[in-house]
Amino acid sequence: MSDNQETSDAEDTTPSGSATLPLRPPCERLSGHKSSVCSRSYFVVVMVFFHVYIINVIALLFYVHYNSGQEDANQSRDAPSGDHQSRESRRPPSKPEFLRDVSLTRIEGIRVGHVQKVSLVPNKVHEMRTLSLKPLLFEIPGFLSEDECRVVMQLAQLKGLMESQLMVQEGQEELAKELNLSPEEIFNLLDINQDAQLQLHEILTHSRVRDGIWLTPENLREIYTGLKADKDGDGLLSLEEFKLLSNDAFQRFLLQRGVKRSQLVRNSRHTWLYQGKGAHQVLQDIKERVTRLTRLPPALVDLSEPLQVVRYEEGGHYHAHHDSGPVYPETACTHTRLAANTSTPFETSCRYITVLFYLNSVEGGGETAFPVADNRTYDEVCLIQNDVDLLDTRRNCDKSNLKVKPTKGTAVFWYNYLSDGRGWVGEQDEYALHGGCVVTRGTKWVANKWINIDPDYQRQARYQQLVSQHPEDEDDEGLTLNPDIQSSDIHQDL
Repeated sequence: MSDNQETSDAEDTTPSGSATLPLRPPCERLSGHKSSVCSRSYFVVVMVFFHVYIINVIALLFYVHYNSGQEDANQSRDAPSGDHQSRESRRPPSKPEFLRDVSLTRIEGIRVGHVQKVSLVPNKVHEMRTLSLKPLLFEIPGFLSEDECRVVMQLAQLKGLMESQLMVQEGQEELAKELNLSPEEIFNLLDINQDAQLQLHEILTHSRVRDGIWLTPENLREIYTGLKADKDGDGLLSLEEFKLLSNDAFQRFLLQRGVKRSQLVRNSRHTWLYQGKGAHQVLQDIKERVTRLTRLPPALVDLSEPLQVVRYEEGGHYHAHHDSGPVYPETACTHTRLAANTSTPFETSCRYITVLFYLNSVEGGGETAFPVADNRTYDEVCLIQNDVDLLDTRRNCDKSNLKVKPTKGTAVFWYNYLSDGRGWVGEQDEYALHGGCVVTRGTKWVANKWINIDPDYQRQARYQQLVSQHPEDEDDEGLTLNPDIQSSDIHQDL
């Protein structure tokens, strides 16, 4: 080879940008073919493979080390030390926790006016129409046959109906003594908006809940005048004016003047019909149909309240109310209070679903009103404004957002609680506020089937376990408290 060729080869091996460095001497050529040991590309390939090999080895070591560490940790958890075992053995046993193996089916309303086909009895398809989404409310025409409606009314008459609400009860003075609150404390509790004055609607709300008397703003002004409570005549009570009244002043005044049936929160008669083993076949069929309609586990329906049958004479009504109240941590459900094994200051009936049956077609009035159905918002203060009381079903039923006309055999049902998002009972649906409009002509017969479910899953599970442990000879009727004896406690209408 020539010198020029050798110089050219040497320059090719010089990195770019290193022109100022001295050139390395060219490799010596061997006689025969070119050696690959000094080849730059061969060297690069070898180094790449070497680094990949080293990285793989390191990764493998890390993998083995990590797995062995996890196994040791698992073994240490599975085999605790003797001290830990002794501490665990000394710890008192806690209440058993139940896994959530039940999810409550909740029917979708889709949209108002949507119709679904449902199969509730053999060889017949019923139509279920969505009436509102807040609350989730449905109507099923022909749910009961004419014969079934007749049998239910006759069974109720045979058992005997009682007054749904008593007139003003005496003994309020004893209750007032037990209250143990000062006038200032009572005033502050009644003053909902904390403006240092008791407005009409604040007094009305308290009186309706405590006394069951449906006073109107006009009635309240009349009482103020009779008791000479509102000295300045502005319709408001200051703390000084309130102090002049005794705790039972309203009750004393009402007892002296007398209370009309139309002034009660509800004006009707009712009874309870057992639906368990040994009950009339029609009653058992209705319970089974309700189970198919609501798509709930049969055990939940079986352990709920009996069937309530109600009769409203002409002039009868039921002012707007909720079938069940909100459940707070300090609140117990009536049906699970025994299983809860704790003392709580408040109870509510925890009626997850209401199924209402119309047993006859009413000649005039008697609609079921939902004052705030599908409202954009719910505000309790706005229910009584400018002397317009949306809760008053004698005067303002026509102002309700939705009214259902009573038609024989038709059933309506709605959810009194929202879902918790995990397949169980959530918060109370305030839009489920409803009432019975005054019957203007004829008689109105209805029946109510409530499905009682505790929003606390553990309490409901313990209750069902407790019931299942009873001997079979103590059937469901013995496990549920006697509705006739304790109807005021168990089957309360809030």
